[in-house]
Amino acid sequence: VLFLAVFLFSWITLSPFVDLSGEAVLDQSARASSALNQLLSLGLFACMLGFGLLHPMRRIILQPRVLLSLILAWLGFVSVILSSYPFQGIKGMVLAVISVVNASVFLLLPRCERHFAKLLGTGCLIVLSLAYYGVLFKPTLSIHQASEVLEQINAGLWRGHFRHKNDAAVAMVVMALFGLFVMNVWSRLVGAVIVCLAFVFLVNTGGKTSTAMLPAVLIVAWVFEKVRILRVPMVIGGIALFNLFAVGSAIIRPLGDFVSGLGIDATFTNRADVWRLAFSAIAENPLVGYGMKGFWQTSQLVNGGGAVETWAVAAAHAHNSYLEVILMMGVPGLVLTLVWLVVLPLYHISRVDPANEHSHLTRLFVRLWLYVVFHACLESLFFEGPNPLWFTFLVAIYGLFLQTSATLAHEPRPQPQGNVAHA
Repeated sequence: VLFLAVFLFSWITLSPFVDLSGEAVLDQSARASSALNQLLSLGLFACMLGFGLLHPMRRIILQPRVLLSLILAWLGFVSVILSSYPFQGIKGMVLAVISVVNASVFLLLPRCERHFAKLLGTGCLIVLSLAYYGVLFKPTLSIHQASEVLEQINAGLWRGHFRHKNDAAVAMVVMALFGLFVMNVWSRLVGAVIVCLAFVFLVNTGGKTSTAMLPAVLIVAWVFEKVRILRVPMVIGGIALFNLFAVGSAIIRPLGDFVSGLGIDATFTNRADVWRLAFSAIAENPLVGYGMKGFWQTSQLVNGGGAVETWAVAAAHAHNSYLEVILMMGVPGLVLTLVWLVVLPLYHISRVDPANEHSHLTRLFVRLWLYVVFHACLESLFFEGPNPLWFTFLVAIYGLFLQTSATLAHEPRPQPQGNVAHA
């Protein structure tokens, strides 16, 4: 029950099917969490923490503690002491810590690998059923409409119970990866249904990046698994090149011309303006940044007169997790974050026992981890407490850590009842 409650609260929330046709969507305060949402979030956190502290493996909670302590100390110093918006920074830090604790306990809830797959399959079917229910019976709230206040160009694209078609596309990629795991560990039929439903929905969201990344991440994960010597260059080099061609094209004109010559939108759907603004802000404060929630959509930025020069002053985030971390914590914060989210998982994968290296569970965690580290080049999600992809990413990282030292429990099989044999 606790597993499914956390899973569904993350992927469905208490406010599905948001009406985007009202002017309230322009007001960021309208997106604030309700009291019921906060109470449920804290209640689930208390249950997860209580379960974790009573579990024999409670030592894994908030690991690696030294590195996380350094990150949180630096983030707190920047967000609370140096930031112009300390209250927002404290709130963001609390949500970030809750996500990390919940993710570190999440994999201790299932009894065994098969039970984990069964719970995942059940949760995915519920999420997909709700998304399709919206498309069939609540189309005005589940399919983008021309009457919406923002982005009328998305009219006709599916979003299900999610707020935006890009959020739905990301969810469907994750559901498909879960479905492949379910198909191999618990039920081929259920897993195949999840993959098919997720893929059909993904195509109808119109999310070209997510649709291309689903087969891409499967291919990259396959090469990653088979060719050990390429693992570090693929991940480190891949992230560097992705950011160079994406973000670099926004500030280096020859590189932008080269990307355009390849037939690729060098603005990456108008993200280039946001990246240029982010780089100019980083150049002014590269060491400590602006603190958590201390730059985007602040009164200082929105009302500073920059709207005359670029629309990017109204952006909600940097559309790049690595840039976002520099804006929050400066270059030192980015280094600590990369060690936690990229370097340590690579190290843990290298230490996985040969018997588990090619297991379906390890494969699931690797696929999720690879997907997010590359997806983070185009979206901001690191340290975003309520973000379901960030939570799933943390679960994958803890899963890779557990695979290096833990032994999976197997579901007990009932013993046949018969006469007692005497030797």
